[in-house]
Formats: sequence, structure tokens, C-alpha cells
Amino acid sequence: MPDLVVSDLTVEFDSGGYPIRPLDHLSITAADGELVVLLGPSGCGKTTLLACLAGLLTPAEGRIRLGDTEPLTMGQKDLADYRRRHVGVVFQAFNLIPSLTALGNVVAPMTLAGVRRPEARRRAETLLTNVGLEERMHHRPSKMSGGQQQRVAIARALVHDPRLVLADEPTAHLDHIQVEGILRLVRELAQPGRIVVVATHDDRITYIADRVVELAASGPVAEREPEDVVLADGEVLFRQGDPGELVYVVKIGSVEIYHELSDGREQRVEVLGPGRYVGELAPLLRLPRSASVRAVGNAVVTGYTLRRFRQNHPSHWLAKS
Repeated sequence: MPDLVVSDLTVEFDSGGYPIRPLDHLSITAADGELVVLLGPSGCGKTTLLACLAGLLTPAEGRIRLGDTEPLTMGQKDLADYRRRHVGVVFQAFNLIPSLTALGNVVAPMTLAGVRRPEARRRAETLLTNVGLEERMHHRPSKMSGGQQQRVAIARALVHDPRLVLADEPTAHLDHIQVEGILRLVRELAQPGRIVVVATHDDRITYIADRVVELAASGPVAEREPEDVVLADGEVLFRQGDPGELVYVVKIGSVEIYHELSDGREQRVEVLGPGRYVGELAPLLRLPRSASVRAVGNAVVTGYTLRRFRQNHPSHWLAKS
């Protein structure tokens, strides 16, 4: 059974001396035959997770298990076999070879893997028929619609009958008419013996999913009244990389904004006193916090949702944006 288990997965990049963690101790599971949707805006780690599942990116920490297979423990030879035999990838930009027909694009990965050409051709014809392209097999990508190209990409991903299919934004380049057909096809791919994981910011896909994993807030924060937070000297209000929901206004005392650097050091950005605000970009853009904030001496800050902040502080820049 190709049950999928992801445990405490952490991926860290160095960006100009700052540690960026698109995935921070992420844990998810998926059962055999399920369609799993990774939902969230750009930059929340969806594609990073797909790359880890495909064996293309090694995380800093954590485990991945597909059935009885653990790709993160494999050597390069076994890992290459895992990618070729057990994982099918549907790329956001299709990545079809322009000079080849639909049939040629599906045959190519099989012949590269050593499958005899007649057998590869028969398999490709069957797959293209299964995705509804029996009349377009001999057309090149330039003569096909976006939806048809996506169907070719899906057929290509299935050539080795993989246990895990990964699709990155499969509806991104399609109009609403084409989207319906692709959603039906993606839903049909999830069946006993196979798990399908789709990364998207398109919440229409959630209605056909068996499981939805939100990697970042995809909707507005529930409205609530402003609330005071009392901080002791040195107490952290939020850390770099944390999810962000509220904007904070300093009521009493001061807070320090600082960056946590990749080498473990800290870099002070600014100290804010009463009346100043901090933390507006994370809830506005629905991204993780870009810096850490802690009290300098005892302090009191007031947390606002974006809407409440605009209502209570209409003169600030954010209210005009």
C-alpha cells in the first residue's frame, strides 16, 4: 500500500545571510488512493514540498515514507530509480518538447528508460487515449490548446504507472472551460495503488480533494476585537518564519525588530516606541514573518486584524494601500 507519511520536514535556504524555511517541521499523511491538495499562495512551500517528495531536494530535517520506501535514506543510484519508477511529475509549464508530437513526448521517457520502442509506442497510445487525446496524438504542442498540452503532460507522468503523482499548479495556464476537464482527469488519477498530490493556489480543486493541506492562510483572518499583549523584557512577540495574522501597535514601552541570520547571529533592524506599529506585511500578503520582534524592557502591544487596524489607525500607510 503506497501510504504517504511526511514527518517533521524542514527545508532551509540561505538568502543573503538570512535563513528562509519554506517548510518548518511539516507533517502530513495520505492514504492509498487519495487526492491530496496543497493549498496556499506563492512562496508558502508547495513546490518545495513536491521537490522533496520527488527526491529532487534534500531537506535539512525530517522523513518521507512512501509505502515501505524512504527516499531520503537512499543512495544516488536507488534514488534515481525511485524518481524514474515510482514518481510521476506534472510540471506547471507542461515542459513538452516542441519538436515532438504528443505521441513522441510520451514515448520519449520510456525509450530513455530502456523500454523497446514498439512497446513504448503501444503504452503511449493507450495513455493518450485514456486522457482523451486519441485524435491529437500526432499534433505538436504548438498546435494544441493549453488543456490538451496538460493532458499530454499527465499521460507522460503515467508512463511507468507510478505510485505517486505530483502536479504543480495543473490549472494555472487554463481557461475555465479547460479547467473542468483537467479537474475530472486529476480526480480519476487518484485510485487504489496511487496517491496524487497537487500543489495549487486554486481553491476550486479543494472540492474534489480527499485531503486538503493549507500551507499558509488562504482566507481572511476571523475578525475580533483588538487585544493587548503584555511582554516581559526580552520576551519574543513573534519569530521570523512564523505565520502572521495580526498587526501590532506599541502601547507601552518599546519593541525591537531583528533578523535571525543563517550563522546564528542576530541583526537589529529598528526599535519602535509607543504609537509605532509592526507586523503588517505578513497578514497583508499572507506570508510568513520576515523578521522577529521582542520587548526591550517591559512592554505592552495591541494586536489588530488588518480590518480593525485600518479602522483604528486610518492615518497610517497601510490604511491607504
